[in-house]
Formats: sequence, C-alpha cells, structure tokens
Amino acid sequence: MPKPATTLTLSLAAVVLATGIRAQELSPRAYWPAPRGTQVLTVGAIVTRGDTVPDPSLPISGLDSSIDTVAVGYLRTLNLWGRSANIVLEAPFSDGETVAEHPEGGSLGLDYSGLGDISATLSVNLLGAPSMNREEFTELRRAPRPILGASLKVVAPTGEYDSERLINVGANRWAAKAELGYIQVLSPKWLLELEVGAWVFGDNDDFLGRTRSADPLYTVETHLVRRFRPGFWLSLDANYYHGGRGSLDGRRLNDLQRDSKFGATLVYPVADKQAVKLSYASGSVNDSNEEFDIYTLSYQLLF
Repeated sequence: MPKPATTLTLSLAAVVLATGIRAQELSPRAYWPAPRGTQVLTVGAIVTRGDTVPDPSLPISGLDSSIDTVAVGYLRTLNLWGRSANIVLEAPFSDGETVAEHPEGGSLGLDYSGLGDISATLSVNLLGAPSMNREEFTELRRAPRPILGASLKVVAPTGEYDSERLINVGANRWAAKAELGYIQVLSPKWLLELEVGAWVFGDNDDFLGRTRSADPLYTVETHLVRRFRPGFWLSLDANYYHGGRGSLDGRRLNDLQRDSKFGATLVYPVADKQAVKLSYASGSVNDSNEEFDIYTLSYQLLF
C-alpha cells in the first residue's frame, strides 16, 4: 500500500488548475482524474504581452498591451453517479495598459484594473475513470487507460466594467463552454489528449450604448504529455479556434476568429503537497501579423 506522502503527491500530480482568462485557453490534463475528496488551491500569475486585450473578441486591432493578472482557483473532486468528477472555481484580477496607434499619427494609451469575470467548471469522466480512492488511483497511474470526459464551464459577468470605456477587465455578458475530452495512452509515460468544444456568448447590452453579440466559437485542442514521475510532467500544447464573429446592434462585424496557439507546460512538485506550474503560449490575432505571448507561473497546494 502506498505511503500517505506518496498518495498525496500522486493526487497533486493529477490536478492542474487552468487559470484560463480567455476563450482560447490551453489546458493540459484537464480530464486526468484524482482521488475523490481531493482539494487544491492554486494561485497563479499570468503575464500577457502583445496584440490582445482582456476580452480578445473585441472588434479592435493594432494594439500593444501589457497585462498582468493574478488568478486564484479552487478545485474539489467529486463522486458523480459513480464517476470521477471535479468542480473548479476561478477568479482573476488584472492590471493592464493598452496602446493603440492613431490613424492620423501618434498613439492613445488606456489603463485598466480590477476583478475579472468569475468562472465555474464542472467536469465528469464518462469512460475509463470511475470514482477512485487513493489506492485505486495509484493503480490507474501505474497502468493508465483511455479516458473520455465532458465538461461545462460558465463565466459570469462579475468583472469590473464601465459602459463608456472600449476596453474593460470584465466582458459584461454571460458565456459558457461545453467540451468533450479524450486521453489516449501511447505508453505508460506518454499520453495524447484531444479536446473539442464550443463557446456560446450572451449579449452585452451596454457596449458604448449599443448591444454587442457574438456567434459561437468552436475550439480544438491537443496536448502531448510526457510523465517523468509522480507530480513531474511536461506537455506540448496547441489549439485551433474558429467563429465568434460579432455584431453591433445587429450589424455584422468583420472580426471572425480563426487562428491557432502553441505552447508548453511544465509541472514540478516542490513538496509532498505542493507544486509549481510554468507555461508559455504564443498566438496570433485574426490571421494578421499581430501576435501575443502569455507567461504563467502558478503555485498549487493540496489539502
């Protein structure tokens, strides 16, 4: 039977909170299970540089942003109809500056700061991962098997928002993402993950005095994961997203999103109940020469 310290490390290895603040987030190991009753607190710092804003679906371009975000997340695993499941709560706080070039010369700068939109995600593994105690989970980790999961993420319009400002920390609308995820075992040390999902957005009925709406945004995401030892793993990440074309008072905008993002994630345990997560991602905006980079450092505590 594994020692308590070992099983705690194994539990932490199974749980990686994605401090996602955008619709096109990269989230490796989102459907890898954990023993029932596992709880994890995550505090992360996200640094974003380049052509993007807190709500990247805004119909604007030609930007240069510097955005610093602190995100706090809480995860708890559940037994849902005999299947392993978890619920994740996330709350980001962002401080940023965006500079836009003026068409007639010069530039315009805008500062913003405040609490972002709070989100909640419910995930359940449909096949391959029933609800497990620590001993059963240890056996799954020793001999992994294919897993199929599903999730629903809901983002509430709780962030700081001023209807007279073009750029805000909050989006002033509800959003939800439904997703299916599949884990294919390539070998005991290598896993391939594939996720397909769709975001749907409510209307922002106070966008500079107008109503702003958006079509669904469809996403495909993949991760190649290398497991080194309990709690220590590396993944190469990529996604593709298409859709999200917006409208203002019913007038269609030319802001269709159809781009990709690439990155890598490293998680390393620093103690029996603690781990650090490092990630980097690079993406582009609407098939243009505009690009952005995202750097993330997170600390995770299991209890």
